Amino acid sequence: MEKSSYNSKKSTQLSDSKDRKPSLTLKEWALEDRPREKLIAKGKKELSNAELIAILIGSGSTGQSAVDLAKEILNSNGNDLSQLSRQGIKELTKDFKGMGEAKAVSIIAALELGYRMLSENINRREYYISDSKALFNYIGPSLIDLPVEEFWAVFMNIRQKVLFKQRISIGGITGTPVDIRRIFATALEKNAVFVAVAHNHPTGHLTPSKEDKTLTCKILEAGKILDIKLIEHIIVGIDGNNRPDYYSFHDNGLV
Repeated sequence: MEKSSYNSKKSTQLSDSKDRKPSLTLKEWALEDRPREKLIAKGKKELSNAELIAILIGSGSTGQSAVDLAKEILNSNGNDLSQLSRQGIKELTKDFKGMGEAKAVSIIAALELGYRMLSENINRREYYISDSKALFNYIGPSLIDLPVEEFWAVFMNIRQKVLFKQRISIGGITGTPVDIRRIFATALEKNAVFVAVAHNHPTGHLTPSKEDKTLTCKILEAGKILDIKLIEHIIVGIDGNNRPDYYSFHDNGLV
């Protein structure tokens, strides 16, 4: 009788185990839902983006594992980490059940560290600005995710090796004032022969404004007087596929 009762109880437990899965502890999840253990056993390269994000957020919500929640977050951002990195706390918490401020902050901080690591790697070695793409790779990480417009200048020697980079100004969503004298004061201080400039469009659009074109012409003319050549001006933004991209004044015949 006791055995029968035990089997009956066991049968009931098995039959509703699926329904109770959300209440299981982390160690009781299947291996594919335990990314921390997978990283330890197989190494970080074996984890998907969703699994890495799941480690950051730690837990999901009722009926949803951390990995499933991470997949949902990625999917809503086109499975694009760059797009995800542009999301703020409000965007990450309002649409996803189980996402609080602490989890959102963990994702934002991790992605920001990735961008900073990229910038450090570039700054640690000698870098040459040979074309618009090289300038974008060098300065893009500093500009792409900013909520307001910033204007930067990069100063180079005769071989176009980067000597120094400087933020010239910070503005608002639609523009930023640029003091050309500051650009060339630094160029003279660093003994630069070439200068390249870049700014971002927080709205994402890459088309240069009339003011952008006028400013570029002024920098060109000022450089001629001092024998310091402007070799490029790029606008950093987002392309039609929602990926980081740029507009080059040089490639379009404007420098």
